[in-house]
Amino acid sequence: MNKKIGLFWLRDDFRVNKNDGLIEASMNHDEVVVFYLYKKDTYKDQEAQKWWLYKSLLNFQKKLSYFNITLEVIETNSFKFFFDKLTKKKDFTIYWNKVYEPDYLKFDEYLSFNLKNNSINFKRFKGNTLNEIDEIKKNDGTPFKVFTPFWRAAEKYYIEKIPSKEKLLKKCKKKINYFNDCIEPEKILPKKNWFKNFEKIWSPEEQSAYKELQNFIKERISKYSEGRNFPYIVGTSKLSPFIKFGQLHVETIWNECTKKKSKNIGTSKFLAEIGWREFNHSLINNFPYMLKNNYSKKFDNFPWIKNTKFLNAWKKGLTGYPIVDAGMRELYSTGWMHNRVRMIVGSFLVKHLLIDWKEGEKYFKNCLLDYSPASNVAGWQWVAGCGADAAPYFRIFNPILQGEKFDKEGEYVKKWVPELKNLSKKFIHKPWEFKDEKFKLGVDYPYPIVKHEEARVKALNAFKKI
Repeated sequence: MNKKIGLFWLRDDFRVNKNDGLIEASMNHDEVVVFYLYKKDTYKDQEAQKWWLYKSLLNFQKKLSYFNITLEVIETNSFKFFFDKLTKKKDFTIYWNKVYEPDYLKFDEYLSFNLKNNSINFKRFKGNTLNEIDEIKKNDGTPFKVFTPFWRAAEKYYIEKIPSKEKLLKKCKKKINYFNDCIEPEKILPKKNWFKNFEKIWSPEEQSAYKELQNFIKERISKYSEGRNFPYIVGTSKLSPFIKFGQLHVETIWNECTKKKSKNIGTSKFLAEIGWREFNHSLINNFPYMLKNNYSKKFDNFPWIKNTKFLNAWKKGLTGYPIVDAGMRELYSTGWMHNRVRMIVGSFLVKHLLIDWKEGEKYFKNCLLDYSPASNVAGWQWVAGCGADAAPYFRIFNPILQGEKFDKEGEYVKKWVPELKNLSKKFIHKPWEFKDEKFKLGVDYPYPIVKHEEARVKALNAFKKI
């Protein structure tokens, strides 16, 4: 056993199972300390995730305590921490798992180089993906730009891998403290108390994540192919925040979903969602410019409109289109939004209001518990039509027809837009057609901020200009 201390750099890895870096540290050292670097600048535009992070740290501290492992939180706005604090000690080996974002991977290389030059032992491990980013390429060595062939290659590659032997976290001999000037997780919480409702819905810890996965597999995965489209039922997995923060590793999800010999279409469709996540990570690392700009450069000429009034109406769920407003209110209240509705509200912002997708991406970043640059940016660019795997035509979702098709009785709308609860299904997605003295459009519920047909024509004309 190594007498040096094992330091595990915690990032999006809030689990004891399938955590290669942490497990390796426990196997090699009698004393292990987990540390988390809280960068205020990173989270200043991710208010909802501050709550999930806070709860994750608290829950993980308790779990690690059983293994005699300390979790210490250090507030810093610079990765200089490694060179200011660690290179002076050298009484440790440091372990970490990769995060598949361009800046993180770039820093990993920089850190590895400097640790080696300072004669500090370190080990880094594969992060929360099925495959490494650079493992899936076309035959000519270039990255895939279209999802279907990417996933066909990625799935085959993963299946044909020799599975690694599952290792378990080892209990250490004693708990120790290592760093000074640590902060309590409570300091991370947003000042605005808007997250209180989250606590009634979510439990950010590994055991709950695994339980949610098992419930999904048992009760919903066989119907996932159809059920995922209807926001008024629980038809999706709702695992995305757990995956983002690493309470679940995607390999665990894969293994649990494929235990059954007969793989139904629901399971295949769900695993393809894992595939989309892998594809999006591949995109942002092979084309990092798309994190801040259009993947399709012709969209640099798209005539976006700056309209603060429309943007605020969209954010508040006051557009006058019920399915759009329901989605935006669900987002603010729960930190999550149904995937079908994400496409609808996204399309409405960029196609009906002609507001730049970056504004929508920024708002989602602040409100989503499952926010990740890969999924959020790629999703918004797909909706806007400027992404790598976008439709060859300018797709415009009709919010009325989308509501009538996927929320036929208006159950979802009535839950999140209660001012419309007395409307029948005939009017629930077109309240402007409802005539009743007890219901006053413009007072009880807003008029549509744009007319669908006019907005559609305007959007198509704008598309012709690029």
